[in-house]
Amino acid sequence: MARGGINKALVQKARQAILARGENLSIDAVRVELGNTGSKTTIHRYLKELEDAERGRDVSAMPLSEQLANLVAQLADQLKEEAQAGVAQEREQLERERLDYQNQVRQATNRIQQLEGQCTGLAEQLQTAQQALQQEQQLRQQAEIENARLLQANHDQEARLQDRDGQIRSLEEKHQHARDALEHYRQAAKEQREQEQRRHESQVQQLQLELRQLQQTLIIKQDELTQLNRDNARLLAEARQLQKEQHAQQQLLAQKTQALENAKNALAGVERANDALEQRCSTLRKEVSQLGEASAIQAQQAQSLQERLVEATAQLNLLGAPLANSDGARST
Repeated sequence: MARGGINKALVQKARQAILARGENLSIDAVRVELGNTGSKTTIHRYLKELEDAERGRDVSAMPLSEQLANLVAQLADQLKEEAQAGVAQEREQLERERLDYQNQVRQATNRIQQLEGQCTGLAEQLQTAQQALQQEQQLRQQAEIENARLLQANHDQEARLQDRDGQIRSLEEKHQHARDALEHYRQAAKEQREQEQRRHESQVQQLQLELRQLQQTLIIKQDELTQLNRDNARLLAEARQLQKEQHAQQQLLAQKTQALENAKNALAGVERANDALEQRCSTLRKEVSQLGEASAIQAQQAQSLQERLVEATAQLNLLGAPLANSDGARST
């Protein structure tokens, strides 16, 4: 069946119009006359039926030699038309394949550009992540240095506190010794006074003199004791201050330790993001490589189609040569 409303009557009308203008009758000319509609195979079949009908009417009046010449010419025309129809179909097929290939190439090119853009963006993200990682490493090194300094300062503070504790213990021992000596002295003086009271009154003056001497010694001892108490209070105040400083240093050390832990966690997150970005970039590179291979395969297919077109053109030329010879012989 004809497509698009094409029938034998329309083909006959178009054929008569072409012959009336003295133009070369062909499938393409009839299709153009029909408004570029209809299948070339259907047009070729209708033309063949019309030509066979005309030959049937004229065959009884022609000599045998002319009938044979006409038959040869008809066969040549039929071969030419079939070849033209086949070549036209091949050309249409090649054109469709060429358009499909061009579309595929454009899509592949756009995909490659998109992947290159994504790869560039990922490379920039990777560089940013590496810079952030480097900064985190520097911060971690600084935190470690600060932590070491604080540990050393804490160690020094502990040494000073131990030294102060030793001094306090030494002063407390001296103070206790002074108290013991004073108590011993008081006890001895009491015993001595009791003994002297029982002694002869002649020794009263001597005892009073010794008592004054002892009182002077006691005043000196009391002054020493007062000074020791003051030193003890001052050392206790310094010890409390050092304890406060140590507590502040410990809090600062805890804060620095927490900051170092946070920096380590952030560094671990950046390293995981870095690994994910590197894996994504590797995947995109593989996709780009696969698209390049597909493009190469499509280029080979296009080259094969071009070779097929050249072969079809050569076959058409070979078919056209006998036809030209037949036309020359007939005109002779």
